[in-house]
Amino acid sequence: MRIVLTGANGYIGRRLKHHLLRNKEHTLRLMVRNPNSLSPWVIGECEVVQADVMHPQTLDAALAGVDIAYYLIHGLAHSNFKELDRQSAQNFLEGCIRQKVSTIIYLGGLGDKTTGSEHLLSRIETGEILSSRPDKVRCLWFRAGVIIGSGSASFEIMRHLIQKLPVMITPKWVTTHITPIGVEDVLRYLVEGLTLDLSHNTIIDIGEEVMSYGELMERVSVAMGLKRYFIPVNFFSPKFSSYWLVLFTPVPFSIARSLIEGLKSDATIQNNLRHTLFSFPLHSLEAAVHTAEAEIETNQVLSRWSDSGGIEGEVDHDHDLSNALFIDRRSIPLHGASPAQVYRTFCAIGGDNGWFGYDGLWKLRGLIDKLFHGVGINRGRRDGAEVRIGDSVDFWKVVDVVENERLLLFAQMKLPGKAWLEFKLHEGHLIQSAYFYPYGVLGRLYWYALVPLHALIFTTMAKTIVTRALAHDA
Repeated sequence: MRIVLTGANGYIGRRLKHHLLRNKEHTLRLMVRNPNSLSPWVIGECEVVQADVMHPQTLDAALAGVDIAYYLIHGLAHSNFKELDRQSAQNFLEGCIRQKVSTIIYLGGLGDKTTGSEHLLSRIETGEILSSRPDKVRCLWFRAGVIIGSGSASFEIMRHLIQKLPVMITPKWVTTHITPIGVEDVLRYLVEGLTLDLSHNTIIDIGEEVMSYGELMERVSVAMGLKRYFIPVNFFSPKFSSYWLVLFTPVPFSIARSLIEGLKSDATIQNNLRHTLFSFPLHSLEAAVHTAEAEIETNQVLSRWSDSGGIEGEVDHDHDLSNALFIDRRSIPLHGASPAQVYRTFCAIGGDNGWFGYDGLWKLRGLIDKLFHGVGINRGRRDGAEVRIGDSVDFWKVVDVVENERLLLFAQMKLPGKAWLEFKLHEGHLIQSAYFYPYGVLGRLYWYALVPLHALIFTTMAKTIVTRALAHDA
């Protein structure tokens, strides 16, 4: 069986990739926009094809000779996500038909089309498009609710609220009924779906227990070993609730708003095909929470909600750097520190490790960013020491990593321009560069206003990286 996996760098896709690679009887092909985002061992274990659902002409090579295609793509992070979802699903379906793919496996969300949020309606429309040509390709459509796992947006929201707030004033949407499911169970359904002998489109709702969102929060609190009190009120609007989540959790306003909108209507299982087609037992909610907590505590988080950029074109960052109008560059001698240790030190920047000086200013910048609906600085890191292309580092995104040589971060904060932060090792020096391409006069004023702060922040950052590397070597 030849399988193609899309969304291989997303939250579910990264994990599913590892599960599929365990079965040596199948041939796995990864369809990605940027092959450099994959680790060398993954590239050595499977086929890799560079393609983009928004460029239909690239899909034929990715889908040629494929039996089953996983579709795990969506554009939630973009303001026009509905149109992006619609077009990408249609392009993918037509590509599958051209290449005579037999089955598409799609993961959507639980919910009712008549009452669902815009996000859910887009996910439903995606499933309908992928299922629209049963005469040419069948669609196996799994529908999941709240996914409990390390790095999932829903779990990170709950975890941060529960950890930070002993007493929570909860809006009326906590009475909405949902069906949670552990991420490992989602993955098992997706894997076992490969062997289902079905000749027609099938929708399978997955999960078991139905509970209110408030009950879910209470049970997660107990599983985390924390006593929390919930006070329900009726005056929290969805918009106000979104700001509340932005303030206390890592998610930006756009995602918080989509999640809150989704909680206005029930998202529960509507069919029992999971019982008739599958026989394995599901993990309990408490077991899923314990697994997630253990992965977080031991730096074993394989993927996060912020890993993938969604449906968007690849950016040639090195080309854009050459067009940057403003550059702040610091060159610091290594003073005997080993290049490998300096590399490990600057790769550990951000998150709980801080920004090596003036962390208060960085946090203030993150707060301002969130007030303007940006991602903010408390998005943190997936891992405290290692980075890979696609990782989030607070309000930066890792766009290039060369071991013992380079780390390039792209700013995802709200800016009147585009910005990058680069760390390079060259001839016994750490070269730290901040690049900025301004948008108009406002962008230029922004840069000039920050020049005095850059002199403090970036100089201290570069010197601290070398100092910490020296201390570790000693």
